[in-house]
Amino acid sequence: MVEELTTYLPQDLSDLDTLMHELSATSFCNEELLKSALNDANVHVYVIREEGRIVATGTLCIKHTLEFAIADIESVVVASRCRGRGYGKELMRAMVEAAKSFQAHHIQLTSNPARVAANRLYQELGFELYETNCYKMKLL
Repeated sequence: MVEELTTYLPQDLSDLDTLMHELSATSFCNEELLKSALNDANVHVYVIREEGRIVATGTLCIKHTLEFAIADIESVVVASRCRGRGYGKELMRAMVEAAKSFQAHHIQLTSNPARVAANRLYQELGFELYETNCYKMKLL
C-alpha cells in the first residue's frame, strides 16, 4: 500500500499541498519543492493512496557524514479524515525498512509535542526521546 513517489500528476501535487497544510498552517508543497525532492537521490517521498488520491505521506532523507549515513524522517502526515486506519504506522515501518536498506546508522525525527498520537506512534515503533540542544537558523 505504501509507494515511493517518483513521478506525479497535478492531482498528486494538490493532494500533497493539502496534506502539508494539515501538518502545519504554514507548511505547503509546490511544484518546485516536489520536483527538487523527487530529483534528489537522497530524498525519498512515500505515499499512501485511497481511491487514487494521496491521503498520507512521509519523506525519508539520507545524509552522509564522515561518521556514517543518517536517515531523517520529515513531514509525516495522514489526512485527518483517514486517521485511525494504521496509515501512519504503515508509512513509518516502510521508511524504517528503507533506511535499513540504505544502511543508515540511525534514524532521527522531530515532532511537535502537540501531535500526541504521532509521538505515541513513534515511541511504540521504538523511537526514543533524545535530550539535546536543537538549534535552528532561519535563512528564508
